[in-house]
Amino acid sequence: MRTITIGDIHGGYKALVQLIEKIDLKDDDLLIFLGDYVDGWSQSYDVIDFLISLSRKRKQNKQTPPIYLRGNHDELVVTNLLAKTPHPMWLKHGGESTLKSYTNRSEEEVERHFKFLKNDLLNFYEYDGNGFFHAGFHNLKGPHYEYYSNITYWDRTLWEMALALDNTLDIENDRYPNRLKLYKEIFIGHTPTHRWDEYEPMNAANVWNLDTAAAYKGPLTAMCVESKEIWQSDPVHTFYPDENGRN
Repeated sequence: MRTITIGDIHGGYKALVQLIEKIDLKDDDLLIFLGDYVDGWSQSYDVIDFLISLSRKRKQNKQTPPIYLRGNHDELVVTNLLAKTPHPMWLKHGGESTLKSYTNRSEEEVERHFKFLKNDLLNFYEYDGNGFFHAGFHNLKGPHYEYYSNITYWDRTLWEMALALDNTLDIENDRYPNRLKLYKEIFIGHTPTHRWDEYEPMNAANVWNLDTAAAYKGPLTAMCVESKEIWQSDPVHTFYPDENGRN
């Protein structure tokens, strides 16, 4: 059994299809999607439809069903898509493309997607001693103790802390961050790696960041947790040459 985690998609349906083909999924592979399925390229609707279909097919074929985490953009879609006046910041940061993607869809189609986004996404996932989050967490005891549950898909401090950590500091040192001791490894998205001129997963301390800037100029990325094998699509913007994404 492989545990395969997939970074932020941001409406890049064509890249998602290519990536899944490259992975060559087995029946017992556990897929963990890290969130932010929407807001960016023009096919947010198609991405959500694909994810719903993937889950249904794997269950019907008695294969391991995927785990879908909630990203901040997935929450923003639920909040803004049907609002009379969508928040201008949402529209600016990818929401406009999602709005267009859902134009002229039937009420039944939209309701099915909203049900998925509201009910089928997890705020975080723990498996085999590892933690999976869209963004991170604040509480020193772990995500189960968060006062605000949405921290797990908005936080950036976990990644910033991992980047800033003195790599010579022993884990037994009292100064070593307690949050990083709670899991063997932590897998996140949320903060695009192109800020550091990287388009592959970045590792800092025991944190892996798989947001390889698919919403910008990067590829969509998957990684096997056990072996660290990496699969990537073509740069997502090459599938949408007439669009800007979030660039």
